Amino acid sequence: MATKVVMEALSPTMEEGRLVKWLKNEGDKIASGETLAEVETDKAVMELVARGEGVLRKRLLGEGATAPVGQLVAVIAAPDENIDALLGGASAPPAAEAKPAEDVVAKTQESAGASSAPRSAAQAQGEAAAPPQQKVPAFRMGTAAPKGQAPPSPAPATEQARDGGNGEGRARTSPLARRLARESGLDLQGVRGTGPGGRIIKRDIEAAIASGSGAQAAAGAPAAAPTRDGDFTDIALTQMRKTIARRLSESIGPIPTFYLTAEFDMERVAEMRAAMVAMGDEFKVSVNDIVMKAVATALALHPEVNAHWLGDRIRQFNRVHLGMAVAVEDGLITPVVFDADRKRMSEISREARELAKRARERRLKPDEYMGATFSVSNLGMFGIEHFTAIINPPETGILAIGAVEQNPVVVDGAIVPRQRMRVTMSCDHRVVDGATGARFLQTLRRMLENPLMLVF
Repeated sequence: MATKVVMEALSPTMEEGRLVKWLKNEGDKIASGETLAEVETDKAVMELVARGEGVLRKRLLGEGATAPVGQLVAVIAAPDENIDALLGGASAPPAAEAKPAEDVVAKTQESAGASSAPRSAAQAQGEAAAPPQQKVPAFRMGTAAPKGQAPPSPAPATEQARDGGNGEGRARTSPLARRLARESGLDLQGVRGTGPGGRIIKRDIEAAIASGSGAQAAAGAPAAAPTRDGDFTDIALTQMRKTIARRLSESIGPIPTFYLTAEFDMERVAEMRAAMVAMGDEFKVSVNDIVMKAVATALALHPEVNAHWLGDRIRQFNRVHLGMAVAVEDGLITPVVFDADRKRMSEISREARELAKRARERRLKPDEYMGATFSVSNLGMFGIEHFTAIINPPETGILAIGAVEQNPVVVDGAIVPRQRMRVTMSCDHRVVDGATGARFLQTLRRMLENPLMLVF
């Protein structure tokens, strides 16, 4: 019996996937559980495995192409099994997302040569079923048809090519072509249509922009700057970048966010780290590892910050699962150090390095980047002194960590150089009030300015 291979939801938040590479060719023998392809989800590159056995009869999705979850991408069957019915059903896959109506109509019309108004499904079916009609001579409006002939029919499209159906003599264009012309500042009177009946379509606008011939700046509109090959590069969105855009638009707009900034003395942290490094690789930690341990310990003391906003309730956590933002080639991902408050700095250091390494290789598993109760983002290694981070909902806070720098400060009435670090906490005001966030930062200050507290 034939087996459908569909685009599976390989992560809890996956809505569509991009097929990175086929690992099996058509005609290859397939065993159940065998890896068929590599698929890029919104977070990582995962394996698509076979759910049946037989021969890979047909691959329906090319490498680099994207398909929504549930769409048929391949068929596994016996060598002589008829799979026509399955392939026929693959012609209408579920849509990943609705496209703007204007673009859909325009593309449909340009490929089919339709009129400016979109046809209903019933009209299209009726036209397909109707037999070809004989050509009827066109007559001018107001004249009678010759005796014995049918009443005059509307003029063919070729005679209406320069009339948008509104009697104003405007060039007949597709909606998409009109939009492109408007954005480019082109006068359609100077563009020659190459579509059905002389209709101006997308390629005519693009050709006019590229050549500059027959296209003048529209009256009252600024002329568009000429474009040439190499002027720009369009980069297709990866699944990760799409998810980042969607998730962060859910944060910075709807969430009432305020920010708290504090500056900590890091002199004792620097001294402790130097002593630990001198003890050998087993105790070697980074400043970020120490900060993560301090944040986790402070969160354990402030469950009102270690919380999620769930719409109808606030969930405070008794365990601290600390997300750490990691920059990857085409985006950002936040692997999680679970129970970070209960782990030693050396354990946090080893786990953080391993998670960051596999994040950059796009090999994280879903349970390694989901479930954070609070997150940190550190740009100090890039020399950034201060920044604000965007909350990752449903979390109610995130800590942005700046660079540790030597600055002149007043100590006991004297100006001395000290290692200083600025942090900014982004707070969801629906859960965290100003005083609540301030108390958390006070605790964090005590931890970092007296780091021996972190080793007990």
